[in-house]
Amino acid sequence: MRYLLAILCLLTLSAQAQDSLLGSLKKEHPRLLFSNADFERVATLKNTDEYVKTAWLKLYTTGEKILDEPAAKFEIPDGKRLLATSRAAVERISTLGLLYRVTKEKRFAERAWKELSAAAQFPDWNPTHFLDVGEMTFAFALGYDWFYDYWNADQKKIIRSAIIEKGLSRALLAYEKLATQSTGWWPDVPHNWNQVCNGGIGVGALAIADEEPKLATVILQNVIQKLPLAMKHFAPDGAWNEGPGYWNYATRYNVAIITALNSALGKDFGLSDIEGFSKTGLFPLYLNSPINRSFNYADGGDEAIKGAQLFWFAKRFKQPEAAQYLYAFKPANAFALLWYDASLINVKSTLQTDSYFREAEVVALRSKWNDPNATFVSFKAGDNKANHSHLDLGSFILDAQGERWIVDLGADNYNIPGYFSTAKGGQRWTYYRNRAEGHNTLVIHPSKAEDQDPKAATVITSFNSGAAEANAVMDLSPAYGTSVHRGIALLKQKDMVVIRDEISNKEAEPVYWFAHTKATIRLSENKRSATLQQNGKKIVVTIIAPTGATFTAMPAKPLKSSPQPAENNPNNGIQKLSVYLPATKETNITIVFHPEGTVVGDALNEPLQKWKK
Repeated sequence: MRYLLAILCLLTLSAQAQDSLLGSLKKEHPRLLFSNADFERVATLKNTDEYVKTAWLKLYTTGEKILDEPAAKFEIPDGKRLLATSRAAVERISTLGLLYRVTKEKRFAERAWKELSAAAQFPDWNPTHFLDVGEMTFAFALGYDWFYDYWNADQKKIIRSAIIEKGLSRALLAYEKLATQSTGWWPDVPHNWNQVCNGGIGVGALAIADEEPKLATVILQNVIQKLPLAMKHFAPDGAWNEGPGYWNYATRYNVAIITALNSALGKDFGLSDIEGFSKTGLFPLYLNSPINRSFNYADGGDEAIKGAQLFWFAKRFKQPEAAQYLYAFKPANAFALLWYDASLINVKSTLQTDSYFREAEVVALRSKWNDPNATFVSFKAGDNKANHSHLDLGSFILDAQGERWIVDLGADNYNIPGYFSTAKGGQRWTYYRNRAEGHNTLVIHPSKAEDQDPKAATVITSFNSGAAEANAVMDLSPAYGTSVHRGIALLKQKDMVVIRDEISNKEAEPVYWFAHTKATIRLSENKRSATLQQNGKKIVVTIIAPTGATFTAMPAKPLKSSPQPAENNPNNGIQKLSVYLPATKETNITIVFHPEGTVVGDALNEPLQKWKK
């Protein structure tokens, strides 16, 4: 019945709507993301450009390995996700597609057919986890388009039918509110699922738009309408509240659909003009540390972001720094080679050392660019309601001397019970890595309840950037239900980082200050300072205030008063530096990270009001 209703929706589509959307559709293939001219450019550059030459050889080797690998199998190893199979299909089809179009070697097309033929025979593409459908539809769209001149009529029909039956028709049910809750909740969400699902489905619609114009028109109308619901969160400065890792995932498909709309229809219907999108290519640069580890807040890993879409952002919005950043990693994938523009690589950078991203409320401060030994501190206020958020308001990471001294533990296992139960009282907030105590922030009045309000939204109240010093102040009061302000400053010429907390509780409450580290912790005799040591390097942490406060080295485990779920990650190899203040009503905590052998004193114990200009 749901399918019949969806078909009725198609039949009511006016010819005018169809013509207005698809009137400029290019008939030739390839038309998705890239044209013949783009593939020909890579064919030339692989003989003339050193980066492309090296990356091409790596990609060619990868392609030859794919030839010997078994075709895709319908496997859902965790009982929830086909995603690994879908992602492998994208990687394989894009790699084989570039190799085929440049070399014309039929073996790459034949192997692509094995992949597509196998996945076309799957019972479905797992619509209960629609990311899997979005990515597989994207893979099939590229396969249909990039190999179009190679497929015979029967092969085209099989690929096209799979796109329609397993991808577009499933999306149509969701758009028309005819899908079940488990398969149709995603079109209007404000996070990465929106861009990945709508992006992959939109590219699929463009692939078969000339053969199925009514269906493609309805799909594309929805895609163009839904994408801004997520994209508006790039405003005003280009940040992404799900963190750098999910920025990479979201923008990968955001750029794919925008590029495909432009390449197939000659326009993107204003999507690339949405506020903040023109700035977002710089977001992962600022949150990448001098040792190429990102500030991995929310459910993210701390690896550097290396998405090929950075080459696209660099060219589209005239941001050579994004190209130069990615170029340093020498990515060897099809999209990177096709978006690469050599003219951007040697343009002089104009990036500031420090940045504040509004709305996401994230700050990054560094002593200098292009020095692996530079000091870098990044921290966040923000909204605990953002998708994938932890209770991490006020948390920070710290790099210096080529080491990460203060770490964010990152995501836990997505499959543990209630991991995405985010309501107040939800099971997500019982897991250590998702709680404030599992981050580098404060815990006030610890208990089994959430140690920050899961609905709290907090802001940066001041941000100052200068050659000698940079700092920012956060108002964390909504997170704790009491007056809490945290300031973090980088003294660039001294390689010192100052953390100051000003707390005014309504009643006397116990207060904890935490900082997680993989380093060895050695406390001084009076425990007012601690030396962190790893890989033969040292950094000192000193308490300036309050008088009488001392450090303790603790395991990265829940407090006795906290929930103790058996599924908690053991966090092996990680300790946390802690300060405990019992029954505290009003206090100021000032702690300084500084190089060994340097002296710190009361001059650094300034009220936050004096930090503000």
